[in-house]
Amino acid sequence: MTSRNICVVGFALFLFGFLWAISDILLPFIVGLVLAYLLDPVADVLASAGCPRWLGASILAFGAIFLALGILVFFAPILLQQLIGFIEQAPNYIEKIRIGVGSVIGNLQDTWPIFDQALSAEKIREAYGPQTLAWLGDLTRTFWVGGLAALNFLSLVIVTPIVLFYLLRDWDRMVAFLVDLIPKQHSKILRDLFGSIDQVLASFIRGQLMVCLILVFYYSAALIFLGLDFALVAGIIAGLISFVPYIGMLIGLIVSLILAFLQFGSWDPLLVVVAIFLIGQMIEGNFITPKLVGDRIGLHPVWMIFSLMVGGALFGFSGVLIALPVAAVFGVLIRFATEGYRKKYLKDS
Repeated sequence: MTSRNICVVGFALFLFGFLWAISDILLPFIVGLVLAYLLDPVADVLASAGCPRWLGASILAFGAIFLALGILVFFAPILLQQLIGFIEQAPNYIEKIRIGVGSVIGNLQDTWPIFDQALSAEKIREAYGPQTLAWLGDLTRTFWVGGLAALNFLSLVIVTPIVLFYLLRDWDRMVAFLVDLIPKQHSKILRDLFGSIDQVLASFIRGQLMVCLILVFYYSAALIFLGLDFALVAGIIAGLISFVPYIGMLIGLIVSLILAFLQFGSWDPLLVVVAIFLIGQMIEGNFITPKLVGDRIGLHPVWMIFSLMVGGALFGFSGVLIALPVAAVFGVLIRFATEGYRKKYLKDS
């Protein structure tokens, strides 16, 4: 390995370690970067129409702020109302769960005598009492982290628009600076590579965002039509995490089934919920995603799930946000390297 390659590897490791160390404050910068990437074509259109770049960046940054505030003002009262309703109904739900679990345990004890002692109240208390206390402790810590997350949300609201403005204003200059760093002898190859990466990222980010928004509307409308009390919450959860193949749909389905069971207590609404999610999965997989995202990304579902888990483990929520775009970039690099290998070593075979 040459000294230049050693320097490159060392810098990459240093950069990774640095990002890992500051992962708790990355969220507003990542969101600003993603928004700047999405809005740069709009800024280019405004610039070509004679609008100064700084003015176009200001218009887009303020537009993004007002759009986010408008969505928040519209949905926040509804979500708050549903949250209050859920808290008010929580005792009834807990009682239903207690009765249901007691019925299941009673049936097991009557059918299988071996469970009679294993599922006794004393045995369960001795076996799961310490775990319950530990779980309550973890829940308390989660609420504490949630309080800190409120500060992160505040920094997201304040810092992200500033980051978005400066990135939009200087985007073309930053791209030109990076292009100037490309060695002349590799200019053609690297330009083609970066063009492929840009195409994949644009297709994935813009397309997947539209897919999530469409599914949020579909699941929310369908569950509201069913009469589910907390349909908007369930629909937003199901739609926003639908970028995770199959798992996103399953999580939304489980949440909706639990809410439907606690509210209705009969099988018919549960079957309707299952039908809603099966239809949504079929429409998303066969029509929406192929149309909006396309097959140019080439990410296998297992690779996507693995990338999300790795991103979350390393960088938390920020890692989840960037996991799939980074995985898409790695996919392009792997295909590029594979194609180069085939041309160089397998052309005569």
